Amino acid sequence: MRPRIFGATALVRPPTPAVLRALGPAAVGGLLLYAAFPPVGWWFLAPLGPALLALAVRGRSRRAAFAAGTVFGLAFFGPLILWLANLGILPWLALAVVQALILGLATLLLPRLLALPGWPVFAAAWWVALEAVRGRAPLGGFPWGRLAFSQADAPYAAWAALGGAPLLTFATALLGTLLLYAVTAPAERRRKMLAVACAGAAALVSLPLALPGPAPAKRTAVLAVVQGNVPRTRSLAEQARVQGVAENHARETARLAAAVRRGETERPDVVIWPENALDSDPTRDPVLGSLVADSVRALDRPLLIGAILRGPKGTSYNAGQLWLPGEGPVAFYAKRQLVPFGEYIPARGLLGGLGSLQLIPRDFTPGTRTAPLTAGRVRIGDVICYEIAYDGRVRDSVRAGANLLVVQTNNATYERAFEAGESDQQLAMARIRAIEFGRAVAVSSTSGVSALVAPDGQVTDRADTWRSATLQRRVPLAEASTVAERLGAWPEALLIGVAVAGLAAGLLRRRRPASGPPVAAAHSDETPAPLAARR
Repeated sequence: MRPRIFGATALVRPPTPAVLRALGPAAVGGLLLYAAFPPVGWWFLAPLGPALLALAVRGRSRRAAFAAGTVFGLAFFGPLILWLANLGILPWLALAVVQALILGLATLLLPRLLALPGWPVFAAAWWVALEAVRGRAPLGGFPWGRLAFSQADAPYAAWAALGGAPLLTFATALLGTLLLYAVTAPAERRRKMLAVACAGAAALVSLPLALPGPAPAKRTAVLAVVQGNVPRTRSLAEQARVQGVAENHARETARLAAAVRRGETERPDVVIWPENALDSDPTRDPVLGSLVADSVRALDRPLLIGAILRGPKGTSYNAGQLWLPGEGPVAFYAKRQLVPFGEYIPARGLLGGLGSLQLIPRDFTPGTRTAPLTAGRVRIGDVICYEIAYDGRVRDSVRAGANLLVVQTNNATYERAFEAGESDQQLAMARIRAIEFGRAVAVSSTSGVSALVAPDGQVTDRADTWRSATLQRRVPLAEASTVAERLGAWPEALLIGVAVAGLAAGLLRRRRPASGPPVAAAHSDETPAPLAARR
């Protein structure tokens, strides 16, 4: 018999029947996990994703694990980020494949964890470690599709207030692995294991509900979010050079000012415009500067705009700029987490002339400011678009003193030809951040979805896509710190440590059958070679 092959070549040989049998549960698991996210939004399906991936790879070889993880990733990320195809089929396919391969490579390690006693805990911690890697590499990572971001409506979403998105991901994955632990137990132990799994699941769901909520805010403010809208049918080239967006937002703001004068609505304390409401710097463009100044004057209230600001030595910032009545622009927040191939082009000399990348003539400069933008008693923690997915970016703003979180965003490009849930996926992240930090969150979008979110994650006001609207409500200005804010990145680090400890134990532990269904030859796509052949 030929020797057993190790290394990368073993992963690309033609699949055996055992490998193929692992792909079915993996594909179903990926699709069910996708359905837990908007636009479908069946959050209760999320635990089934980790459960089915574990079922697909448990007791199998590395080849089968890699194949199952990659198929799971394709079935999940393909439909989840279909909105990226509004920019082109190639960007969508490229990102989906890269994310699927990262998941596939990470899944190579999963069978070792699934062979350990207490494997449901180790497998759930593996999900946290996987998301930590995906959220940081390559090119700053892509944290879209974290398990936690599907759970805004779950009764146990309050885990986010205790340990942030990583702890909520762990709880969600643990529900799935406990389910698998129970249903795959040997018949003679199934009743006992089912009781253990049910007790664990009940604790996961009920513990956050028993904990006290954040202290009520002592102060409030009336917030107005303006969604000016943009033409849906414009081309990508038109999106890159359009200048009428600012006029749309000024027009909607003028309607609000008229309603205030007629006594139909309360005068807001702060008005919010979205990311890219202005396509250039109003301090250097007299027309745009007058338009913003007139809007501030009409309401006699602070106005946060989204604009492209010019800095020294030819730098440009994607920024939120605060204007005060009688003072003009007083401060700005520049986006710190830039989008590769959207706000800067890696290897621009090589790739900058390709396709729609030609519409990105310059690279933005990342900002460094974390201090809130202060408008009276309102201290705005500005989070621009993509940054809402990054734990540290939001946490920095809250720790710097923000009592209100604002997400300025421009999703028109990703909903242009067909809508596939990008705006609602971003709103779901904002809802988790509201729970995590006990802050009200205002989502301000050029073309939707704009929304106001209460500190408990509930959406109180919403403006759907492709319409002009103004949302207005009195919101709490919270000052208290949640446990998640105080702990910072420690829950993620500790859960990654659990996964690493499990891998170390798996390497040191003698190979033995995992608890659950017997690991038979059908579970392996490789037959061990005789000792003589392995020498």
